[in-house]
Amino acid sequence: MKNKLLWKMYSIIAVGTVLLFWAIDVVNRQTENRMSFIAPVYQQEMVDYARQAEAMFVAGEEEKLADWIKALEEKEDTWVAIVQNDLKTFADTSLSERYLETFTLGRSVTWKIHLYFKENPTMDVPFADGETRFLIQLPQRMRPGDYYPLAQIMLQIALPFVLLCLLSWVLYWHVMKPLRTLEKATRQFSEGRYDVRVRECLGKRDDELTSLAGTFDQMAEHTGKLINNQRHLLEDLSHELRTPLARLDMAVEHVGQGLQPDEALQRLRGESSVMRELVEDTLMLVWLNNESPQLCSECFDLAELLQVIGEDARFEYPRHRLTLCVPEQVEITHSSQRAVGQALENIIRNALQHTPEGREVRVVLNVSDEALEITVTDEGPGVPEPLLQDIFRPFFQVDKSRSEKSELLPIAEGRRRGGFGLGLALAQRQTEAVGGTLTAENALSATGQVTGLQIRISLPV
Repeated sequence: MKNKLLWKMYSIIAVGTVLLFWAIDVVNRQTENRMSFIAPVYQQEMVDYARQAEAMFVAGEEEKLADWIKALEEKEDTWVAIVQNDLKTFADTSLSERYLETFTLGRSVTWKIHLYFKENPTMDVPFADGETRFLIQLPQRMRPGDYYPLAQIMLQIALPFVLLCLLSWVLYWHVMKPLRTLEKATRQFSEGRYDVRVRECLGKRDDELTSLAGTFDQMAEHTGKLINNQRHLLEDLSHELRTPLARLDMAVEHVGQGLQPDEALQRLRGESSVMRELVEDTLMLVWLNNESPQLCSECFDLAELLQVIGEDARFEYPRHRLTLCVPEQVEITHSSQRAVGQALENIIRNALQHTPEGREVRVVLNVSDEALEITVTDEGPGVPEPLLQDIFRPFFQVDKSRSEKSELLPIAEGRRRGGFGLGLALAQRQTEAVGGTLTAENALSATGQVTGLQIRISLPV
Protein backbone atom coordinates (compact mmCIF):
# COMPACT_ATOMS: atom_id res chain seq x y z
CA MET A 1 0.00 0.00 0.00
CA LYS A 2 1.29 3.42 -0.94
CA ASN A 3 1.33 6.39 1.42
CA LYS A 4 1.12 4.18 4.51
CA LEU A 5 2.11 7.01 6.82
CA LEU A 6 -0.66 9.17 5.37
CA TRP A 7 -3.25 6.45 5.99
CA LYS A 8 -1.94 5.95 9.52
CA MET A 9 -2.35 9.65 10.23
CA TYR A 10 -5.80 9.62 8.69
CA SER A 11 -6.74 6.71 10.95
CA ILE A 12 -5.31 8.31 14.07
CA ILE A 13 -7.02 11.64 13.38
CA ALA A 14 -10.35 10.00 12.47
CA VAL A 15 -10.39 7.72 15.52
CA GLY A 16 -9.15 10.53 17.72
CA THR A 17 -11.87 12.88 16.51
CA VAL A 18 -14.61 10.30 17.10
CA LEU A 19 -13.24 9.59 20.57
CA LEU A 20 -13.05 13.31 21.24
CA PHE A 21 -16.75 13.92 20.51
CA TRP A 22 -17.72 10.73 22.33
CA ALA A 23 -15.74 11.69 25.41
CA ILE A 24 -17.16 15.22 25.43
CA ASP A 25 -20.69 13.87 25.13
CA VAL A 26 -20.23 11.28 27.88
CA VAL A 27 -18.53 13.68 30.28
CA ASN A 28 -21.08 16.41 29.53
CA ARG A 29 -24.04 14.10 30.21
CA GLN A 30 -22.46 12.70 33.37
CA THR A 31 -21.59 16.17 34.63
CA GLU A 32 -25.03 17.57 33.88
CA ASN A 33 -26.71 14.54 35.45
CA ARG A 34 -24.72 14.84 38.67
CA MET A 35 -25.36 18.57 38.89
CA SER A 36 -29.13 18.27 38.25
CA PHE A 37 -30.20 16.95 41.67
CA ILE A 38 -30.97 19.03 44.72
CA ALA A 39 -28.44 18.61 47.47
CA PRO A 40 -29.62 16.18 50.21
CA VAL A 41 -29.41 18.92 52.85
CA TYR A 42 -31.79 21.10 50.84
CA GLN A 43 -34.11 18.16 50.18
CA GLN A 44 -34.32 17.57 53.91
CA GLU A 45 -34.88 21.26 54.54
CA MET A 46 -37.95 21.36 52.23
CA VAL A 47 -39.30 18.16 53.82
CA ASP A 48 -38.90 19.83 57.24
CA TYR A 49 -40.87 22.84 55.97
CA ALA A 50 -43.63 20.47 54.85
CA ARG A 51 -43.72 18.70 58.23
CA GLN A 52 -44.00 22.01 60.10
CA ALA A 53 -46.84 23.08 57.82
CA GLU A 54 -48.53 19.69 58.22
CA ALA A 55 -48.37 19.92 62.02
CA MET A 56 -50.12 23.33 62.03
CA PHE A 57 -52.59 22.15 59.35
CA VAL A 58 -53.58 19.05 61.34
CA ALA A 59 -53.90 21.13 64.56
CA GLY A 60 -56.30 23.51 62.78
CA GLU A 61 -54.04 26.54 63.34
CA GLU A 62 -54.82 28.17 60.02
CA GLU A 63 -53.93 31.74 61.08
CA LYS A 64 -50.63 30.61 62.50
CA LEU A 65 -50.04 28.57 59.30
CA ALA A 66 -50.80 31.60 57.14
CA ASP A 67 -48.35 33.78 59.09
CA TRP A 68 -45.71 31.06 58.90
CA ILE A 69 -46.17 30.73 55.14
CA LYS A 70 -45.79 34.50 54.62
CA ALA A 71 -42.63 34.51 56.72
CA LEU A 72 -41.28 31.54 54.74
CA GLU A 73 -42.03 33.24 51.41
CA GLU A 74 -40.18 36.36 52.51
CA LYS A 75 -37.28 34.33 53.84
CA GLU A 76 -36.82 32.20 50.70
CA ASP A 77 -38.07 34.83 48.20
CA THR A 78 -40.51 32.35 46.68
CA TRP A 79 -44.11 31.26 47.00
CA VAL A 80 -45.63 28.50 49.16
CA ALA A 81 -49.09 26.90 49.06
CA ILE A 82 -51.06 24.17 50.86
CA VAL A 83 -53.49 22.38 48.50
CA GLN A 84 -55.65 19.26 48.35
CA ASN A 85 -56.23 16.77 45.59
CA ASP A 86 -59.78 17.81 44.79
CA LEU A 87 -60.09 16.37 41.29
CA LYS A 88 -63.58 16.72 39.85
CA THR A 89 -64.56 14.68 36.82
CA PHE A 90 -67.34 15.35 34.30
CA ALA A 91 -69.46 13.50 31.76
CA ASP A 92 -69.64 10.36 33.86
CA THR A 93 -65.86 9.84 33.71
CA SER A 94 -63.50 8.64 36.43
CA LEU A 95 -59.80 8.57 37.19
CA SER A 96 -57.89 5.33 37.55
CA GLU A 97 -56.50 4.39 40.91
CA ARG A 98 -52.97 4.27 39.50
CA TYR A 99 -53.31 7.83 38.29
CA LEU A 100 -54.63 8.97 41.65
CA GLU A 101 -51.76 7.21 43.40
CA THR A 102 -49.09 8.85 41.26
CA PHE A 103 -50.76 12.20 40.80
CA THR A 104 -48.67 15.21 41.95
CA LEU A 105 -48.98 18.95 41.55
CA GLY A 106 -45.22 19.49 41.43
CA ARG A 107 -41.91 17.67 41.46
CA SER A 108 -40.62 15.45 44.18
CA VAL A 109 -37.59 16.85 45.98
CA THR A 110 -35.61 13.82 44.77
CA TRP A 111 -36.34 14.41 41.09
CA LYS A 112 -33.89 15.72 38.53
CA ILE A 113 -33.92 19.47 37.90
CA HIS A 114 -33.39 20.57 34.29
CA LEU A 115 -30.61 23.12 34.43
CA TYR A 116 -31.43 24.62 31.07
CA PHE A 117 -34.85 25.86 32.37
CA LYS A 118 -34.46 29.39 33.67
CA GLU A 119 -37.54 29.26 35.97
CA ASN A 120 -37.29 27.18 39.11
CA PRO A 121 -39.73 24.23 39.29
CA THR A 122 -42.47 23.70 41.91
CA MET A 123 -41.58 21.12 44.55
CA ASP A 124 -44.32 18.85 45.96
CA VAL A 125 -44.16 17.25 49.42
CA PRO A 126 -47.33 15.23 50.29
CA PHE A 127 -48.84 15.18 53.78
CA ALA A 128 -49.52 11.94 55.62
CA ASP A 129 -53.19 11.90 54.56
CA GLY A 130 -52.22 11.62 50.88
CA GLU A 131 -54.78 14.28 49.94
CA THR A 132 -52.99 17.44 51.04
CA ARG A 133 -49.73 18.69 49.55
CA PHE A 134 -47.10 21.21 50.45
CA LEU A 135 -46.06 23.15 47.34
CA ILE A 136 -43.06 25.46 47.18
CA GLN A 137 -41.26 26.97 44.26
CA LEU A 138 -37.65 25.86 44.59
CA PRO A 139 -35.72 28.67 46.30
CA GLN A 140 -32.91 30.03 44.23
CA ARG A 141 -30.31 29.22 46.86
CA MET A 142 -31.31 25.56 46.67
CA ARG A 143 -31.16 25.35 42.88
CA PRO A 144 -28.47 22.85 41.78
CA GLY A 145 -25.85 23.51 39.10
CA ASP A 146 -24.14 26.59 40.49
CA TYR A 147 -20.94 25.51 38.75
CA TYR A 148 -22.65 24.33 35.58
CA PRO A 149 -21.58 27.40 33.46
CA LEU A 150 -17.98 26.86 34.55
CA ALA A 151 -18.31 23.15 33.83
CA GLN A 152 -19.65 23.96 30.36
CA ILE A 153 -16.61 26.12 29.67
CA MET A 154 -14.34 23.33 30.85
CA LEU A 155 -16.16 20.77 28.74
CA GLN A 156 -16.27 22.93 25.62
CA ILE A 157 -12.75 24.37 25.82
CA ALA A 158 -10.48 22.65 28.33
CA LEU A 159 -11.43 19.04 27.61
CA PRO A 160 -11.16 19.35 23.79
CA PHE A 161 -7.86 21.18 24.26
CA VAL A 162 -6.44 18.41 26.43
CA LEU A 163 -7.66 15.64 24.13
CA LEU A 164 -6.37 17.42 21.01
CA CYS A 165 -3.02 17.92 22.73
CA LEU A 166 -2.95 14.21 23.48
CA LEU A 167 -3.84 13.38 19.88
CA SER A 168 -1.15 15.76 18.62
CA TRP A 169 1.38 14.16 20.96
CA VAL A 170 0.52 10.70 19.60
CA LEU A 171 1.02 11.92 16.03
CA TYR A 172 4.23 13.74 16.99
CA TRP A 173 5.62 10.68 18.75
CA HIS A 174 4.68 8.41 15.86
CA VAL A 175 6.49 10.65 13.37
CA MET A 176 9.39 11.88 15.48
CA LYS A 177 10.53 8.55 16.92
CA PRO A 178 12.04 7.30 13.62
CA LEU A 179 13.19 10.82 12.74
CA ARG A 180 15.13 11.05 16.00
CA THR A 181 16.70 7.68 15.28
CA LEU A 182 17.62 8.97 11.83
CA GLU A 183 18.99 12.19 13.33
CA LYS A 184 21.15 10.23 15.78
CA ALA A 185 22.45 8.01 12.98
CA THR A 186 23.21 11.03 10.80
CA ARG A 187 25.15 12.65 13.62
CA GLN A 188 27.11 9.44 14.21
CA PHE A 189 27.78 9.13 10.48
CA SER A 190 29.09 12.71 10.38
CA GLU A 191 31.44 11.79 13.24
CA GLY A 192 33.01 9.01 11.18
CA ARG A 193 30.93 5.95 12.13
CA TYR A 194 30.25 4.76 8.59
CA ASP A 195 28.81 1.43 9.76
CA VAL A 196 25.75 3.02 11.44
CA ARG A 197 22.36 1.81 10.12
CA VAL A 198 18.78 2.89 10.88
CA ARG A 199 16.31 0.45 9.33
CA GLU A 200 16.92 -2.35 11.84
CA CYS A 201 16.21 0.04 14.74
CA LEU A 202 12.64 0.67 13.49
CA GLY A 203 11.51 -2.93 13.94
CA LYS A 204 8.46 -4.11 11.96
CA ARG A 205 7.27 -0.61 11.12
CA ASP A 206 6.64 -0.18 7.38
CA ASP A 207 5.82 3.27 5.97
CA GLU A 208 7.41 6.24 4.26
CA LEU A 209 9.74 6.88 7.20
CA THR A 210 11.10 3.35 7.08
CA SER A 211 11.63 3.83 3.35
CA LEU A 212 13.58 6.96 4.21
CA ALA A 213 15.60 4.95 6.73
CA GLY A 214 16.30 2.32 4.07
CA THR A 215 17.43 5.03 1.66
CA PHE A 216 19.68 6.46 4.38
CA ASP A 217 21.20 3.01 4.95
CA GLN A 218 21.90 2.64 1.25
CA MET A 219 23.43 6.11 1.15
CA ALA A 220 25.50 5.41 4.28
CA GLU A 221 26.75 2.11 2.89
CA HIS A 222 27.63 3.61 -0.48
CA THR A 223 29.21 6.74 0.97
CA GLY A 224 31.11 4.82 3.63
CA LYS A 225 32.42 2.44 1.00
CA LEU A 226 33.50 5.37 -1.19
CA ILE A 227 35.27 7.10 1.68
CA ASN A 228 37.05 3.93 2.77
CA ASN A 229 38.01 3.15 -0.82
CA GLN A 230 39.39 6.64 -1.29
CA ARG A 231 41.38 6.36 1.91
CA HIS A 232 42.83 3.04 0.84
CA LEU A 233 43.53 4.32 -2.65
CA LEU A 234 45.26 7.38 -1.28
CA GLU A 235 47.34 5.29 1.12
CA ASP A 236 48.23 2.77 -1.60
CA LEU A 237 48.97 5.47 -4.16
CA SER A 238 51.29 7.33 -1.80
CA HIS A 239 52.95 4.01 -1.00
CA GLU A 240 53.38 3.09 -4.67
CA LEU A 241 54.80 6.49 -5.61
CA ARG A 242 57.69 6.24 -3.18
CA THR A 243 59.73 3.81 -5.28
CA PRO A 244 59.61 5.77 -8.59
CA LEU A 245 60.18 9.01 -6.69
CA ALA A 246 63.26 7.54 -5.03
CA ARG A 247 64.55 6.44 -8.44
CA LEU A 248 63.84 9.86 -9.86
CA ASP A 249 65.89 11.42 -7.07
CA MET A 250 68.79 9.08 -7.84
CA ALA A 251 68.56 9.82 -11.55
CA VAL A 252 68.51 13.59 -10.88
CA GLU A 253 71.61 13.25 -8.70
CA HIS A 254 73.40 11.33 -11.47
CA VAL A 255 72.49 14.04 -13.98
CA GLY A 256 73.68 16.73 -11.59
CA GLN A 257 76.99 14.94 -11.04
CA GLY A 258 77.41 14.14 -14.72
CA LEU A 259 77.45 10.38 -14.06
CA GLN A 260 76.14 8.30 -16.95
CA PRO A 261 73.86 11.09 -18.25
CA ASP A 262 72.31 8.99 -21.03
CA GLU A 263 71.32 6.19 -18.66
CA ALA A 264 70.10 8.73 -16.08
CA LEU A 265 67.90 10.51 -18.65
CA GLN A 266 66.49 7.19 -19.79
CA ARG A 267 65.70 6.34 -16.15
CA LEU A 268 64.02 9.76 -15.73
CA ARG A 269 61.82 9.17 -18.76
CA GLY A 270 60.92 5.65 -17.64
CA GLU A 271 60.06 6.56 -14.08
CA SER A 272 58.08 9.61 -15.24
CA SER A 273 56.09 7.37 -17.58
CA VAL A 274 55.48 4.89 -14.75
CA MET A 275 54.24 7.63 -12.42
CA ARG A 276 52.02 9.16 -15.09
CA GLU A 277 50.46 5.78 -15.89
CA LEU A 278 49.95 5.04 -12.19
CA VAL A 279 48.27 8.39 -11.53
CA GLU A 280 46.08 8.13 -14.63
CA ASP A 281 44.90 4.64 -13.73
CA THR A 282 44.22 5.68 -10.14
CA LEU A 283 42.24 8.75 -11.23
CA MET A 284 40.22 6.62 -13.63
CA LEU A 285 39.50 4.12 -10.85
CA VAL A 286 38.46 6.90 -8.46
CA TRP A 287 36.13 8.36 -11.09
CA LEU A 288 34.52 4.98 -11.73
CA ASN A 289 34.08 4.34 -7.99
CA ASN A 290 32.69 7.78 -7.14
CA GLU A 291 30.47 8.43 -10.12
CA SER A 292 29.33 4.87 -10.88
CA PRO A 293 28.65 5.95 -14.48
CA GLN A 294 26.39 4.08 -16.88
CA LEU A 295 28.31 3.98 -20.17
CA CYS A 296 25.77 2.95 -22.78
CA SER A 297 25.91 5.42 -25.65
CA GLU A 298 27.86 3.54 -28.34
CA CYS A 299 27.40 0.69 -30.78
CA PHE A 300 30.38 -1.30 -32.08
CA ASP A 301 31.59 -4.68 -33.34
CA LEU A 302 32.87 -6.65 -30.33
CA ALA A 303 34.55 -9.27 -32.57
CA GLU A 304 36.55 -6.61 -34.40
CA LEU A 305 37.54 -5.00 -31.09
CA LEU A 306 38.87 -8.36 -29.81
CA GLN A 307 40.85 -8.88 -33.02
CA VAL A 308 42.54 -5.48 -32.66
CA ILE A 309 43.37 -6.10 -28.99
CA GLY A 310 44.69 -9.55 -29.89
CA GLU A 311 47.04 -8.17 -32.58
CA ASP A 312 48.45 -5.59 -30.15
CA ALA A 313 48.92 -8.26 -27.46
CA ARG A 314 50.73 -10.62 -29.88
CA PHE A 315 53.09 -7.80 -30.85
CA GLU A 316 53.78 -6.98 -27.19
CA TYR A 317 54.15 -10.65 -26.13
CA PRO A 318 55.65 -12.38 -29.19
CA ARG A 319 56.81 -15.42 -27.20
CA HIS A 320 53.31 -16.33 -26.05
CA ARG A 321 50.51 -18.02 -27.92
CA LEU A 322 47.24 -16.07 -27.99
CA THR A 323 44.27 -17.93 -29.44
CA LEU A 324 41.05 -16.08 -30.30
CA CYS A 325 37.84 -18.04 -30.84
CA VAL A 326 35.65 -15.19 -32.02
CA PRO A 327 32.79 -15.03 -34.59
CA GLU A 328 33.30 -12.87 -37.64
CA GLN A 329 30.94 -10.15 -36.44
CA VAL A 330 29.18 -9.48 -33.13
CA GLU A 331 27.29 -6.21 -32.91
CA ILE A 332 26.81 -4.79 -29.42
CA THR A 333 24.61 -1.75 -28.66
CA HIS A 334 24.17 0.65 -25.75
CA SER A 335 27.69 0.12 -24.51
CA SER A 336 31.10 1.86 -24.53
CA GLN A 337 33.87 0.74 -26.86
CA ARG A 338 36.54 2.51 -24.83
CA ALA A 339 35.49 1.00 -21.49
CA VAL A 340 35.04 -2.51 -22.89
CA GLY A 341 38.29 -2.25 -24.85
CA GLN A 342 40.34 -1.12 -21.86
CA ALA A 343 38.81 -3.83 -19.67
CA LEU A 344 39.55 -6.59 -22.21
CA GLU A 345 43.05 -5.26 -22.81
CA ASN A 346 43.86 -5.30 -19.09
CA ILE A 347 42.46 -8.81 -18.65
CA ILE A 348 44.27 -10.26 -21.68
CA ARG A 349 47.57 -8.58 -20.77
CA ASN A 350 47.22 -9.81 -17.21
CA ALA A 351 46.73 -13.34 -18.54
CA LEU A 352 49.76 -13.09 -20.85
CA GLN A 353 51.84 -11.57 -18.09
CA HIS A 354 51.30 -14.53 -15.76
CA THR A 355 51.58 -17.22 -18.42
CA PRO A 356 55.01 -18.74 -19.02
CA GLU A 357 56.62 -18.14 -22.40
CA GLY A 358 55.52 -20.57 -25.05
CA ARG A 359 52.28 -21.33 -23.27
CA GLU A 360 48.77 -20.37 -24.45
CA VAL A 361 46.19 -17.76 -23.49
CA ARG A 362 42.79 -18.60 -24.93
CA VAL A 363 40.02 -16.03 -25.54
CA VAL A 364 36.55 -17.37 -26.41
CA LEU A 365 33.48 -15.28 -27.25
CA ASN A 366 30.10 -17.03 -26.87
CA VAL A 367 26.94 -15.34 -28.11
CA SER A 368 23.44 -16.01 -26.72
CA ASP A 369 20.10 -14.23 -26.88
CA GLU A 370 20.57 -12.74 -23.42
CA ALA A 371 24.28 -12.00 -23.04
CA LEU A 372 27.73 -12.04 -24.58
CA GLU A 373 30.24 -14.06 -22.61
CA ILE A 374 33.98 -13.66 -23.08
CA THR A 375 36.23 -16.20 -21.39
CA VAL A 376 39.96 -15.51 -20.99
CA THR A 377 41.89 -18.55 -19.80
CA ASP A 378 45.64 -18.54 -19.12
CA GLU A 379 48.09 -21.30 -18.26
CA GLY A 380 49.63 -19.64 -15.25
CA PRO A 381 49.83 -20.90 -11.67
CA GLY A 382 46.29 -19.74 -10.85
CA VAL A 383 45.18 -17.95 -7.69
CA PRO A 384 44.50 -19.47 -4.25
CA GLU A 385 40.76 -19.92 -3.78
CA PRO A 386 40.45 -17.51 -0.80
CA LEU A 387 41.98 -14.72 -2.91
CA LEU A 388 39.86 -15.06 -6.06
CA GLN A 389 37.71 -12.07 -5.11
CA ASP A 390 40.63 -10.05 -3.75
CA ILE A 391 42.38 -9.88 -7.12
CA PHE A 392 39.84 -7.20 -8.13
CA ARG A 393 40.91 -4.96 -5.25
CA PRO A 394 43.10 -1.97 -6.20
CA PHE A 395 46.85 -2.47 -5.63
CA PHE A 396 46.35 -6.13 -4.71
CA GLN A 397 48.89 -8.62 -6.05
CA VAL A 398 49.65 -12.27 -5.47
CA ASP A 399 53.25 -13.47 -5.70
CA LYS A 400 52.95 -16.12 -8.39
CA SER A 401 56.15 -17.77 -7.35
CA ARG A 402 54.62 -18.46 -3.98
CA SER A 403 50.96 -18.98 -4.88
CA GLU A 404 50.47 -21.68 -2.30
CA LYS A 405 51.49 -19.27 0.47
CA SER A 406 49.14 -16.58 -0.90
CA GLU A 407 51.48 -13.78 0.09
CA LEU A 408 51.09 -10.21 -1.11
CA LEU A 409 53.90 -8.66 -3.08
CA PRO A 410 55.74 -5.87 -1.35
CA ILE A 411 55.62 -2.39 -2.81
CA ALA A 412 55.13 -2.59 -6.58
CA GLU A 413 58.34 -2.22 -8.51
CA GLY A 414 57.00 -0.64 -11.67
CA ARG A 415 54.93 -1.73 -14.63
CA ARG A 416 57.93 -3.59 -15.98
CA ARG A 417 57.82 -5.96 -12.99
CA GLY A 418 54.15 -6.80 -13.38
CA GLY A 419 52.16 -3.64 -12.76
CA PHE A 420 50.63 -2.05 -9.72
CA GLY A 421 47.59 -4.27 -9.28
CA LEU A 422 45.16 -1.80 -10.87
CA GLY A 423 44.42 -3.63 -14.13
CA LEU A 424 41.80 -6.08 -12.89
CA ALA A 425 40.27 -3.50 -10.54
CA LEU A 426 39.82 -1.12 -13.48
CA ALA A 427 38.49 -3.93 -15.66
CA GLN A 428 35.84 -4.84 -13.11
CA ARG A 429 34.66 -1.22 -12.67
CA GLN A 430 34.59 -0.63 -16.45
CA THR A 431 32.63 -3.84 -17.03
CA GLU A 432 30.09 -2.81 -14.38
CA ALA A 433 29.82 0.63 -16.00
CA VAL A 434 28.46 -0.98 -19.21
CA GLY A 435 26.08 -3.23 -17.26
CA GLY A 436 28.24 -6.35 -17.28
CA THR A 437 29.78 -8.63 -14.68
CA LEU A 438 33.29 -9.96 -14.14
CA THR A 439 34.14 -13.17 -12.29
CA ALA A 440 37.27 -15.24 -11.78
CA GLU A 441 37.89 -18.90 -11.10
CA ASN A 442 40.72 -21.37 -11.42
CA ALA A 443 40.83 -23.58 -14.51
CA LEU A 444 41.04 -27.23 -13.51
CA SER A 445 42.32 -30.30 -15.32
CA ALA A 446 40.53 -33.63 -15.45
CA THR A 447 42.39 -34.66 -12.32
CA GLY A 448 41.37 -31.52 -10.44
CA GLN A 449 44.72 -29.74 -10.62
CA VAL A 450 44.89 -25.98 -11.23
CA THR A 451 45.98 -25.27 -14.80
CA GLY A 452 45.52 -21.50 -14.82
CA LEU A 453 43.15 -18.65 -14.13
CA GLN A 454 39.88 -18.19 -16.02
CA ILE A 455 38.11 -14.83 -16.10
CA ARG A 456 34.57 -14.51 -17.46
CA ILE A 457 33.19 -11.21 -18.78
CA SER A 458 29.43 -11.16 -19.28
CA LEU A 459 28.06 -8.22 -21.29
CA PRO A 460 24.39 -7.44 -22.04
CA VAL A 461 23.45 -7.79 -25.69
